[in-house]
Formats: sequence, structure tokens, C-alpha cells
Amino acid sequence: MKRSEINACIREFEAVLREHRFQLPPFLHFAPADWQTKGSDYDEIRDNRLGWDLTDFGSGNFRSCGMYLITLRNGNPHMDKYSKPYAEKIMMLRGGQTCPCHFHWHKTEDIINRGGGNVVFRLWNAGSDELPDRQSPVTVYRDGRKYTVPAGSEIVIRPGESLTLYPGCYHEFTVRSWESYALIGEVSMCNDDEEDNRFEKPVGRFPAITEDEPPYRLLCNEYPPAR
Repeated sequence: MKRSEINACIREFEAVLREHRFQLPPFLHFAPADWQTKGSDYDEIRDNRLGWDLTDFGSGNFRSCGMYLITLRNGNPHMDKYSKPYAEKIMMLRGGQTCPCHFHWHKTEDIINRGGGNVVFRLWNAGSDELPDRQSPVTVYRDGRKYTVPAGSEIVIRPGESLTLYPGCYHEFTVRSWESYALIGEVSMCNDDEEDNRFEKPVGRFPAITEDEPPYRLLCNEYPPAR
């Protein structure tokens, strides 16, 4: 992705959050120059990858296969000093954008439609070969209701609604092309992108960036060391 595209996407995300009166913590307003002055008192942000995040999942086509994300809080299973057992994110999909099929080995998560358009999920059980089982029915946990659907059925989550996703449940989700966007929340156990994600097909995590203009905000994997 070009840095100019990343900058535009972050500004776009900020505008949607303002529209929904979703207030962000102070560190999400830091400019790149601000981070050059921050000491070790901000290590929790650096170590746990809190902050702005964009991914095209290695697709090279962010508008089709990609996601806008902010990690607001997170523990860290690899560092004893961060004992929080939970994480929270706010995310966005534009119309026509998809988060590709994956499951988590350990994380249980609630995915919540916070506003905008509908979010369309498809779910599969993970088979013994670690691939989606296209045959066995899937148990759906939806806002306190438990029911079963055929594998891969469309599950439409409207604003205010949510799904609970347990380890071993393959899921992909999208916003249909005629919708403008959906604002999506996640409340979960600790997020561990290094070891807890199993995608059906191999993907990239962070985009390769072409620096065609200065960054507006640093992404969560770009912070400089503490001063």
C-alpha cells in the first residue's frame, strides 16, 4: 500500500468514528513526531501493538480484502508484566471488503456490529486437517441465543447485534458492496497475531508500504524505541 493511501484510510476511519461519537484515547492522536519523544512509560502500547492498524492480508487489494482496525487495549501472553486477560478493538469494513476465513486456537471473541451497514458472516467448524469442514452443521452463539445452521450459511448481523466465536470456529465476514461501511467492535481474550491465528489460506499481516508522503499516524508496528 502507498503511505498516501494509508493516511487517507486513517482519516476516513477517524471521520466515521467522529460521526458515531466514538471517543479515542489520547495516544491515538499522537503525530509521528510525538512518538519520538515518548519514554518507557508508553511501553504497553509498543509491546502490545495498541493503536492504528490497516491490513490487506497480503492481497495487494485493500478495498476488496482488507480491514481497518484499532486495538484499544490488550494483554500479552508472552510477557508476564502484562496480565490483562482481555482485548478490545474497534474495526471497520467498507462495502465490498472482506476479512478472510480464519479461526483462533485460543481466543474467544465477541464481534459486535457497532453501526452502519450489516455484517455478513459465514461459519465452519475446523476439521481434523485444520481446514474448514464444509459438511458439518455449525452452532451459532448470537446475543444469548444458541442455534444450529448448515456450514457456510449466511448469518447477517445488524447494528447492535453480535456473534460469539469460540476457538476452532472458522469465520469470514464482509459488508456487501451496496453498503457504505460497518463499524465493528471486538471484545475478546488477549489478541496474539503471532501464534493464535489460523487462516484457511496463508496471508500477510502488515502491508508493504511505499513511502510516497510522510505518515499521518504511525501504525501499531511502527513505533520507535522509547527515548
